[in-house]
Amino acid sequence: MSSITTPHALDALYDDRAIAVVRVPVIPDPVELCRALATGGIRSVEFTFTTPGVEALIRAAADARADHGAVIGAGTVVDADTARRAIDNGAQFLVTPGLSEEVAEVALAAGVPFLLGAMTPSEVMRAAALGSHAVKIFPAATMGSGFLKDLRGPFPELRLVPSGGLHAGNAREYIQAGAAAVTAGSSVVGAAHVAAADWAGVAARATAFTEAALLP
Repeated sequence: MSSITTPHALDALYDDRAIAVVRVPVIPDPVELCRALATGGIRSVEFTFTTPGVEALIRAAADARADHGAVIGAGTVVDADTARRAIDNGAQFLVTPGLSEEVAEVALAAGVPFLLGAMTPSEVMRAAALGSHAVKIFPAATMGSGFLKDLRGPFPELRLVPSGGLHAGNAREYIQAGAAAVTAGSSVVGAAHVAAADWAGVAARATAFTEAALLP
């Protein structure tokens, strides 16, 4: 299995070793949200298709990326149509909850990097074979950081990104287990804080997450 090259759109993810997964029902200002996360050291932002009107949010954030400095991705991309709509609205990378050959095909054709979701060794192998630039291990906290370390054994050349249930208190364990990056979810971008446009609070929690996970 060959090693995976780093597309430009994922450079920030690999440099910061963190990605914010925004799974909330209301986002009053996606541009300010991205700015807050980038200020806190998380420049890769994944807007999920579980949020109503997410396409417009992706477009607004993508149009302002030179201003806020974040890289805009789309998550919970489950089929070819969703992948196309995400890309058409400016998503720079795609993330799936599980294996999806049709999403991989659309992304490869468009030259957009993607992370396929996987859990088992067989799924990790299939994700890599489909061209996944990194493999999202989901739900990570269900199995724990020891499981990720075990996966690194047979797949030392693959970039594994654990997602689901990570927070400032346990993210470092996954970095130490060999994660290429870790995901910050509701502990950083909680629904109430985002709905209230508490951008200073989001930035502070992003900073706390990255410092807890990554600083010596």
